[in-house]
Amino acid sequence: MAQEGSKKLWGGRFAAETDALAEEFNNSLSFDRRLWREDLAGSRAHAEMLARQGIISQDEAAQIQAGLEQIEQEIESGAFPWRDEYEDVHMNIEARLTELIGPVGGKLHTARSRNDQVATDLRLWLRGALARIVEDQQRLARVLVAEAERHLEPPLILPGYTHLQRAQPVLLAHWFMAYYEMLGRDLTRTLDAMFRLDESPLGAAALAGTSFPIDRFYTAEKLGFAEPMRNSLDAVASRDFVLEALSAIAIGQITLSRLAEELVLYSSFEFGFVTLPDAFATGSSIMPQKKNPDIPELIRAKAGRAIGDLVTLLTASKGLPLAYNKDLQEDKEPLFDAVDTYQASLRLLAAMLPGLEWHPEVMRRAAAGGFALATDLADYLTRRGMPFRQAHAVVGRIVRKLQEESRELDSLSLEELRAFSELFDADALELLSVEGSVASRDVYGGTAPNQVREQIEEAKKELREERP
Repeated sequence: MAQEGSKKLWGGRFAAETDALAEEFNNSLSFDRRLWREDLAGSRAHAEMLARQGIISQDEAAQIQAGLEQIEQEIESGAFPWRDEYEDVHMNIEARLTELIGPVGGKLHTARSRNDQVATDLRLWLRGALARIVEDQQRLARVLVAEAERHLEPPLILPGYTHLQRAQPVLLAHWFMAYYEMLGRDLTRTLDAMFRLDESPLGAAALAGTSFPIDRFYTAEKLGFAEPMRNSLDAVASRDFVLEALSAIAIGQITLSRLAEELVLYSSFEFGFVTLPDAFATGSSIMPQKKNPDIPELIRAKAGRAIGDLVTLLTASKGLPLAYNKDLQEDKEPLFDAVDTYQASLRLLAAMLPGLEWHPEVMRRAAAGGFALATDLADYLTRRGMPFRQAHAVVGRIVRKLQEESRELDSLSLEELRAFSELFDADALELLSVEGSVASRDVYGGTAPNQVREQIEEAKKELREERP
């Protein structure tokens, strides 16, 4: 059944009635109103340029600027009359400007279109959002380094895993620094996205530029862009800058998801390595003994949301003909959602990590168990001249014997070792401790305490240089 028609307030060929459901479907005000600051900034720069170029008078520009100032105050105070019939943030602001200063308000839209206007607003908004994300990434990076340094002396040791099977002992500080490195790459992806969006679409108008003698370099400079975009079609039609930001955010959220996953595992009864702060966990509604890692679990789940936001816009963008298409209205909701999700996750982890209570003895026992030191024995034999593959087989026989006897490697005597190979000497027993194993990994990037200490010092230097 046809919906009751409504008046479309902005004229032109289709100024008659539109289907009410279609009008609601077309409306973007509910989400794009958060671009109001950027819309005002772009309008101020545009009005100033129009007057500078003699397209409008200085008096008209002054009236426009005064009206925009009042609109800003109204929005800040909550008094601004947002109206759904104006469809989006841009029309709401322009309509209110005309109400405040009269027909002069309509001159603000000279030599621009909503196509270049929204592209400019979105770049301005995203530039600010990514700058805040960089700050949050740096804050979490400082927390990771601080936690690594805090647990280096005395060194806390936990098992390192491959295939979620105990592999070799590592320092807890080394574990923290691994996430610092991952986060550092995420930060550089954010900075890359900021670099490539640093162009101004303003002045591209609908798609072909404008016949008015505007100065696009002036408005680009006023808005803090490096330069105007070189092609008007590209300026209004492209959202790869949003796609790149969403890609960086999705990858970054995956990093946080992996960290959250380990906290979920390590805080379980089966692992018992860490206890989460009460402020970041919840109890069960029925089981009084439980402490649920809800915040890490949600951070882990949010990776799917960030990936979905990226896929949403990838799908909306593929196959679009030049220039602007209404499909591009779908760029904002996934972008806003991804930015909000990632920022919240970064901030939550930065707040939660310092409150973790690690359990050194539980971690140490786990690091020593599961034959995690077997590789050290194989390496020992190799250093004594045995080919590694042969050494691997010898230690494999040792492990099978101990498994049959339900024993661990540190229970072996020198005599038992020598029964498998005469190359074993008394110093081999020193390798059957997690401390000895960790200390032996004394190569660049390794888990030996002095290597990790150097990693921490280098990271602290990097963070001092990056500090805003």
